[in-house]
Amino acid sequence: MSLEEIEKSKLSKDDIDVRLKWLGLFHRRKHQYGRFMMRLKLPNGVTTSAQTRYLASVIRKYGKDGCADVTTRQNWQIRGVVLPDVPEILKGLDEVGLTSLQSGMDNVRNPVGNPLAGIDPHEIVDTRPYNNLLSQYITANSRGNPAFTNLPRKWNVCVIGSHDLYEHPHINDLAYMPATKNGRFGFNLLVGGFFSTKRCAEAIPLDAWVPGDDILPVCKAILEAFRDLGARGNRQKARMMWLIDELGIEGFREEVVKRMPQQQLERASSEDLVQSQWERRDYFGVHPQKQEGYSFVGIHIPVGRVQADDMDELARLADTYGSGELRLTVEQNIIIPNIKNSKVEALLQEPLLKDRFSPEPPILMKGLVACTGNQFCGQAIIETKARALKVTEEVQRIVSVTKPVRMHWTGCPNSCGQVQVADIGFMGCMTRDKDGKVVEGADVYLGGRIGSDSHLGDIYKKAVPCDDLVPLVVELLVEKFGAVPREREESED
Repeated sequence: MSLEEIEKSKLSKDDIDVRLKWLGLFHRRKHQYGRFMMRLKLPNGVTTSAQTRYLASVIRKYGKDGCADVTTRQNWQIRGVVLPDVPEILKGLDEVGLTSLQSGMDNVRNPVGNPLAGIDPHEIVDTRPYNNLLSQYITANSRGNPAFTNLPRKWNVCVIGSHDLYEHPHINDLAYMPATKNGRFGFNLLVGGFFSTKRCAEAIPLDAWVPGDDILPVCKAILEAFRDLGARGNRQKARMMWLIDELGIEGFREEVVKRMPQQQLERASSEDLVQSQWERRDYFGVHPQKQEGYSFVGIHIPVGRVQADDMDELARLADTYGSGELRLTVEQNIIIPNIKNSKVEALLQEPLLKDRFSPEPPILMKGLVACTGNQFCGQAIIETKARALKVTEEVQRIVSVTKPVRMHWTGCPNSCGQVQVADIGFMGCMTRDKDGKVVEGADVYLGGRIGSDSHLGDIYKKAVPCDDLVPLVVELLVEKFGAVPREREESED
């Protein structure tokens, strides 16, 4: 049935706008009436050329309404979907080994891991099998797992495999941190990290360790404790950290232990495997893999947005030069793994990498992240993706920096763009310009850090009109990040 027919029937608006989210379908009633965004499950951000081609075929038929985004949870979102096509799309997803089940609302979101899992010479552990296991368990092998489909609020999980902490453990509800104990490999656990409109909090240690070959029971126990005890009144205070605050970390741990098999949970290990002094590596460009004679190439996808033709071309490059695999990153970029060294040069000469998705992006583009914004999202107060690119382009014409500065844009206080982890963050709001006219603006955040000394940024300046952001960003880059004005740089040459 078309949406129009359904709207005339007796079904409530919630059936369309709320309940379909459990199937991974998000109605864009406000900005794209009758069209849906579809969010997938892509454990560890690993996808195949066949999956990428199939998604391209879906969005292609929606013309200008169809596109796809790489998300900040290593995931694909496709846009433009209309309801009568959904049964066929679900069947097609299944045939290429994908599902969209339980990807929205009060469910466990996409499990995040190291985008270089299995290919990184410096990795601590390959996170792929763990994330696949978590995803299969949480969705009951894509059939749907009712035990965990009615949590008090959404819930994020990640497994750490890199010293670089590409996986952002401090902003997940549960993070598995690699650690050995008495010669056995396993994970210490962090819990409670989240962003919301009311509050943001960093994950804290649960003082617990689990063996690497038995990661599911503790995930189940934590989810059950959250499900059974979490607040369900005020949705603004329903994330798991509110429950941890209420019970105290030790009280929360006791509730988890009660739900463990044999009611036992080992205390944390002191033998952390993550090196805290590690300098986070840049994955753009060509890098050697642990497999001799092979490299991976990291490419920049400006603010994560791709069209059907881009996806077909990415799939072709993965097949021609690699092993038919692509990796998505939480910074909305893509890595092509398993390229024979003899083929690297030819890949770098491909028009897609020369014209659109550069392996060597300008330094300020490297760390640029933007949520969907009000082009498609009804929550967003401002347009983000095009504006993030425009502001960054203007800023890099005025000043130059020597090291990357991570700038994140989010259209509303839900912070899907994760502005609090950015060096400079922009959160959409409405404000007035100097003439008193209501215009799109942003609250500017400063000082977010990622890695072992992670820290959430704070508000630096509220309600700056978007048209005034370029001079403010230039000023911040010069004062706080060592940028130099271009004309001075040129005169020194």
